Amino acid sequence: MSQMIKKIGLILVILLAVSATFSLFTPVAKEAPETISLNQLARQVQDGQVARITVIEDSIEVLYRDDTKAVSRKGAETDLTQLLASYGVTSEQLHDVDLVFEELPVEFGSVLFPLLILILPAILIMVFFLTIFRQAKGSVNQTMSFLKSPDQKFVAQKKKEKVSFEDVGGLEEVKNELEEILDFLKKPEKFINMGAKIPRGVLLIGAPGSGKTLLARAIASEADVPFYSISGSEFVEMFVGVGSRRVKDLFEKAKRSQPSIVFIDELDAIGRTRGIGWGGGNDEREQTLNQILVEMDGFRREEKVIVLASTNRPDVLDPALLRPGRFDRRVVTDLPDLKNRVQILKIHCRNKPLAKDVDLNEIAERTPGFSGADIENLANEAAILAARRNKKAIQQEDFLESIIKVMLGPERKSHLLDEQEKEIAAYHESGHALLSSLMPGSEIIRKVSIVSRGLSAGYTFATPAKEKKLVNQEQLQGTLVALLGGYVSEKIKFGQVSTGASNDLQRVTALARKMVTEYGMSKLGPISFQEPGDWWQTGFTQKTFSEEWATKVDQEVSRIIKEAEAEATKLLKKHHSTLKKIAKQLLDKETLDRAEFEKIVQTDIKTSQT
Repeated sequence: MSQMIKKIGLILVILLAVSATFSLFTPVAKEAPETISLNQLARQVQDGQVARITVIEDSIEVLYRDDTKAVSRKGAETDLTQLLASYGVTSEQLHDVDLVFEELPVEFGSVLFPLLILILPAILIMVFFLTIFRQAKGSVNQTMSFLKSPDQKFVAQKKKEKVSFEDVGGLEEVKNELEEILDFLKKPEKFINMGAKIPRGVLLIGAPGSGKTLLARAIASEADVPFYSISGSEFVEMFVGVGSRRVKDLFEKAKRSQPSIVFIDELDAIGRTRGIGWGGGNDEREQTLNQILVEMDGFRREEKVIVLASTNRPDVLDPALLRPGRFDRRVVTDLPDLKNRVQILKIHCRNKPLAKDVDLNEIAERTPGFSGADIENLANEAAILAARRNKKAIQQEDFLESIIKVMLGPERKSHLLDEQEKEIAAYHESGHALLSSLMPGSEIIRKVSIVSRGLSAGYTFATPAKEKKLVNQEQLQGTLVALLGGYVSEKIKFGQVSTGASNDLQRVTALARKMVTEYGMSKLGPISFQEPGDWWQTGFTQKTFSEEWATKVDQEVSRIIKEAEAEATKLLKKHHSTLKKIAKQLLDKETLDRAEFEKIVQTDIKTSQT
């Protein structure tokens, strides 16, 4: 639309310019003098009225003594004096008149106007066709660029913001693997002399935010070779053949500037298993994947091009991509543990003013399961919170509050609960917190609150006393009991439940089903009933077991949940006084920290034991 407006404006400007040019050479209309006959002219000369007569070829201009003018005409070859003499004008009468003979002047406009009439249309036609040709040429160039790879090229020496491996917290084994890849490119001779081949591809596998793209940026800065970066989704277009042509163009660039690195982010966008989607072999995504396979397999041994790719869905990738000779190495980027979280916090707090009370170890202890991206967001939120409070440095309380904000969302202070809703929320959260502290391998209750955050009317923030890689059946059953604490607490206190337990019930049902179908923690024994969850791998979502077994699975899930509910009811009735004290404190203060909560629980437990 904007291009059309520009073209219309250009045409209007040209028309205005042409109109202005013509107006310059158009004579201004003047009042025409009186036309008289030669007979009248002769009588006026005889009467002495004429002061001057100007003859211009066959035109006669008459100037009277009173400064008025008139015009007349004569024959082209006729002499004016003889003509006037024939009308009776004597030489003495003519002697008193100034007689002037002039040549006809050549006017510039009279010459230019015909030229403009001939030349200007030709010029306009030429401009029109030149514009058409330029647009056609631009369309061809645009079509050719449409087929080219939209990659971004990075050169370490010219990069303004360098990201080194020191900027990546933790992942020491991963960094060692990638540094070895850089050695292949910088000093390939020592490997080739030993008969080793340069790896064709390296696949980074990990959860979202675990540092895959950050590692790729670090490689782009550390490597002294061209680094081509592109997302998997940028290959695929609606036109069949465009993606494969872009792949070919990308690898041609990389080969021309070898040694080089090609980084494909989100490989699963084009690398999913073939033969499932609509269109069969003519599917655009499959053609793009086929071209990648051909290019990676077509590398000659002496070519120094390494393909680096990242994905968080390795389970859906085509097996041909993962075979040796293509992606030779698979590097897993795990979520950081406590030690690595401290390192990541130090990296993201380097340029931030920290108060003396900031304890990064405590912050790391409160953030189990956080990815590197989550920790970066946490540090940024703490800085924003401190700036909002007009502080000169970020304090520990800013970090601790930001943890809750990142996990649950900001406080909804405008979402006010009435007294009855407050009491329901207080008993609900008290049930969660109390049972979480009583279960085997109990978690540390960091904060309990009935202040609304996100979609919840309150929250219980607990962290495990020790990070675990494996969880046993007893611990999972304890988790079920703790999750049902709010539901059972409402049931005991009010004789009915509210809608606030809906999310808890969803989590309980999902965990109980996993215990039966995936973990073998049920009376059905060590059998997996896990259904295929990815359409691209199976083509159809179908059960791998009979309806009879499905009924047994449902019965086991129900039994496990019922047993957890019975255990939660038993414990809350046993410690009902503690439950009431926690709820009362929440109604009074709205929020309890770890020290306040543990003081209530430990005092009540000691009292009940004595």
